[in-house]
Amino acid sequence: MRAKATEILNESIIQEYSKDFNYDEVIKVQKDNEGSIVMMKADTLKMNQIACSVALNSQKKLKDLGYVGIKIPVGYISKNNIISYFGPSITVKMQPIGHIETKYLSKFESAGINQTSHKIYVQVKTKIRVIIPLENSEIEVKHEVPIAETIIVGKVPGTAIQMDLGDAGFKMAN
Repeated sequence: MRAKATEILNESIIQEYSKDFNYDEVIKVQKDNEGSIVMMKADTLKMNQIACSVALNSQKKLKDLGYVGIKIPVGYISKNNIISYFGPSITVKMQPIGHIETKYLSKFESAGINQTSHKIYVQVKTKIRVIIPLENSEIEVKHEVPIAETIIVGKVPGTAIQMDLGDAGFKMAN
């Protein structure tokens, strides 16, 4: 059920972002007179609109799957690998609990001496109740998908110093 829910979330993300997300429209880059990037501004309204569409579409698909369910052999419930494929089929259903939460993650990473990689991820999280005869359990499904990546090229500095401060600091013995 977790795999099926993740598949539904993936499909919704790909469907919505492939038709509505354009990096140049969503992330506005402002440059100075010399062409250097001075500011990057996100169109939050557009990003929230797409995220809302993903959440609504995913919620509907999860509910639809919950009504139909998935058939599995009764031996699967025993959690014994030897008999997990035997017995008559039973229907396992799922029910979304609460709402689907969408969140953006933006990461800037060094990609060279004068380059920065900008990655935008969308994270979708929900809880579902798996309903098996004689047992119910709740699982959280959390999925993160990269939706944009760009390389920002800056000026090459005259000098560069790599300072590794990982071992710096002070440790006091007890």
